[in-house]
Amino acid sequence: MRAPRLFALPLSAAIAFSAQPLPAQGLALWEDLRDHHLSYTPRTAQERDRVRAVTALPTDFEGPWAFEKNAGGAQTVRARRTPDAFSQPAHNLTFEQELDFRVGNGLFKRLWVSPPASTIASDGLGPLFNARSCQRCHIKDGRGHPPEGPDDLPISMFLRVSIPAPDTAEIAHFIDGTHPTVPEPTYGLQLQDFSLPGHKSEAQMTITYEEITVPLSGGQTASLRKPTYAATDLGYGPMHPEAMLSPRVAPQMIGMGLLEAIPSADILEWADPEDADGNGISGKPQIVWSEAFDAPMLGRFGHKAGNASLIEQNADAFSGDIGISNPLKPALAGECTKAQASCQNALHGGDPEQSGFEVDQIGLDLVTFYSRTLGVPARRGVDDPEVLRGRRIFYDSGCADCHRPTFVTHRLEGDDPASFQLIWPYSDMLLHDMGPGLADNRPEGRADGQEWRTAPLWGIGLTKQVSGHSDFLHDGRARSLLEAILWHGGEAETARSMVVDMPVPDRVALIRFLESL
Repeated sequence: MRAPRLFALPLSAAIAFSAQPLPAQGLALWEDLRDHHLSYTPRTAQERDRVRAVTALPTDFEGPWAFEKNAGGAQTVRARRTPDAFSQPAHNLTFEQELDFRVGNGLFKRLWVSPPASTIASDGLGPLFNARSCQRCHIKDGRGHPPEGPDDLPISMFLRVSIPAPDTAEIAHFIDGTHPTVPEPTYGLQLQDFSLPGHKSEAQMTITYEEITVPLSGGQTASLRKPTYAATDLGYGPMHPEAMLSPRVAPQMIGMGLLEAIPSADILEWADPEDADGNGISGKPQIVWSEAFDAPMLGRFGHKAGNASLIEQNADAFSGDIGISNPLKPALAGECTKAQASCQNALHGGDPEQSGFEVDQIGLDLVTFYSRTLGVPARRGVDDPEVLRGRRIFYDSGCADCHRPTFVTHRLEGDDPASFQLIWPYSDMLLHDMGPGLADNRPEGRADGQEWRTAPLWGIGLTKQVSGHSDFLHDGRARSLLEAILWHGGEAETARSMVVDMPVPDRVALIRFLESL
């Protein structure tokens, strides 16, 4: 099952590479960005040519492509038929790394308790929180979903909140071209819907849906549910009148270490914010200030790519989702604001043996290693005629312009399992305007209110098996892959229209291809 690394691939002659030159705008030159989170050996000119050849968009659609089945390179695992298909360690871990994976998994599943407690290694929950464990949102390391009925609590879902920024000159680490994310004065950047006894929760999320009928070719129709979100039962008084809310469901966890190991330069080569090539696709990079590395970096993680590294993504989740302090987010009261005095003054679980935090650097590193090394399930049906037909339709419709199939990761130092892998995430990792239908109207960094990072598609066909539902997009509004496509607008409007108008068998084949990923 282990896939060979790139240097073993039988490559043909280099294919001409047609990326547009990067514009000098915003933060100096984009090519000045550094992958501070990685220790790697820079590529030689010969390696760069070989990488460009193997990752160029293909022209031969007659049969399966070399190594297409191994979506995660050497980290690919057998595609199980059980709900734990996303929870397997990467195939190429050493024995010692698999032990770290298991320990990290235990911390990922840990149920945190309120302080003080006899289990001092597990106390520190809250006082305000959305979940008691990482696993509670990323159930089976899969995708979250919205409430299934009017009386259900949100499942793996919460609301971001912020207000418009003041004069950008007042913002620390301001990067030209960004929209600084300013916390709502009372409620911070995230609404916590649970609290410890003696504390009020911040709010409850309510969702109402409007059904919209979309006519399709062949006399078919589809029904989309258009959501409206509101924060009710506010526990700490009214919100700022200009507060902006944005829903989020937990994404799947597979392959994240591989995404983290893609060279920034390779992602930036596909950026075309001014649509210089005139194809209607204007992908642009998210650029964020990394507190962990004290530098501007390429954003990679989150629905709007708001974090540059997995350790920062996990530190934010510990603090915002569970209320657990850590070396990168040291506030013992989690995301409580100064306006929430009782929360600020509450007992906490800071432990002198953990450097005064509720989870120390060792624990944060172990959870991060776990999230980096979850294996990517192998593709299914790569030689099935209908899958092959759907693959051609995927490319012919322009879907691959944003959902780019392949990258090759950095050649990493040491025994890093993500080193120099040919991977198939089907994402360009850039921000795209998805139109008003999917807009949350809440800017974040370089992303405006209509822009989202291209979501990786690997594993998407196993969502129902792993998570027990087929809810897609950033807020789970789409109840099927077809509905998810039909919500695409903006830069994806042309591709969406082709799907609406294509013959019914072609549409069926396209969905079949996506289900094979």
